[in-house]
Amino acid sequence: MQSTKTSEPIRLKDALLRSRCGAGAVGIGFTPQTVRSAYVHVPFCRHRCGYCDFALVAGRGDLVEAYLEGVAAELAELPWSFELDTLYVGGGTPTFLSPGQLRRLFALLTDRLALRRGAEVTIEANPADLLDARKRAALADLPVTRISLGVQSLDPAVLKTLERDHRPAEIHEVFAALRAARSDWQLACDLIFAVPGQTIASWQNTLQGVIALQPDHVSAYGLTFEKGTAFWSRRRRGVLTELPEDEQLRMYDVAIDRLTAAGFEHYEISNLARPGCRSRHNLAYWTFQPYLAFGPGAAWFVGGVRGTNHRSVFTWLKRVHAGVSPVAEFEILDAEQQARDRLWLGLRLREGVELETFRQETGFCVDELLGARLREHVQQGRLTVCDGRLMLTREGLHVADSVFADCVG
Repeated sequence: MQSTKTSEPIRLKDALLRSRCGAGAVGIGFTPQTVRSAYVHVPFCRHRCGYCDFALVAGRGDLVEAYLEGVAAELAELPWSFELDTLYVGGGTPTFLSPGQLRRLFALLTDRLALRRGAEVTIEANPADLLDARKRAALADLPVTRISLGVQSLDPAVLKTLERDHRPAEIHEVFAALRAARSDWQLACDLIFAVPGQTIASWQNTLQGVIALQPDHVSAYGLTFEKGTAFWSRRRRGVLTELPEDEQLRMYDVAIDRLTAAGFEHYEISNLARPGCRSRHNLAYWTFQPYLAFGPGAAWFVGGVRGTNHRSVFTWLKRVHAGVSPVAEFEILDAEQQARDRLWLGLRLREGVELETFRQETGFCVDELLGARLREHVQQGRLTVCDGRLMLTREGLHVADSVFADCVG
């Protein structure tokens, strides 16, 4: 297995041009016309929550205009325009931007990234921002089809621990206001469990409250303590105590059971959706499709090349305004590494990986990639093969990271 990692700068346009010449296309059938997805990172928040390690700056509205100019510069580097099936505007907090800035951002994006008929356009939102009728009106005027709300919890104590700036009652207000503004929007909720001090009862109450809101999509993520975050430091000092692993797993199981009983389809490890409401953008990632990305810390994948922009907002701004590549590092994947990545990403989906299709499209058999580890995972009840598909079992969901590590090799 060979892959090339380097910190030498490369532009996204170089990877696109490389792929057009046929380089890197082995194993994934890449052509420039297959790029149908793009991610845009908006690196602004009112406040950095203690658990957050995303690329962002807090309270720096003075940098928004420079950021928009930077995005325009990145887009201008594209060697051709694209027609997208999915566009995802994440952060940070995109709704930190003013109504006028949101309109300008989308004008810049859709000038080079045309939206195909029926495209899914997602924007992440802080619920407190959407109490502002002007921002709701701005979103209603834009081609947004899906709003992903950082609800996180409906327990005031948990929200306080997470340092969120909204109250549970405001979530109900925002849901009602969004449905009144546009009845065709899909509304998604992000939730966090295994928060220090959180109980099973509190988590169950949050789940019941979210079900009552009737969202189209729910993501449930266990809290992680990332190095460099305030939560990491507080845990080391004993200010915060991580929940025992068995309680974390129980909370995960409760979420899956409660939400599926309420009619949601559990289609990915941490994601559930009403029928027809799966995140098409995230499915592009999990099915190993190419995608573009713009903004600080944004990661892209085209033509067998994986690249990541500088995480520092200030470094990214300096480089794009100087006409220098904003990419911090990139990796050229050989055919085997592409197959391995395709395997572990596919296993995130509850439907798993269709083995014969995988062999035909990558040139590798799963047996060849995993060897004895595949048999061990099957014997230990972590993986199973059903109707020609390899998939995680319920037990496997609990130890998915160890299975994925074997896939990567």
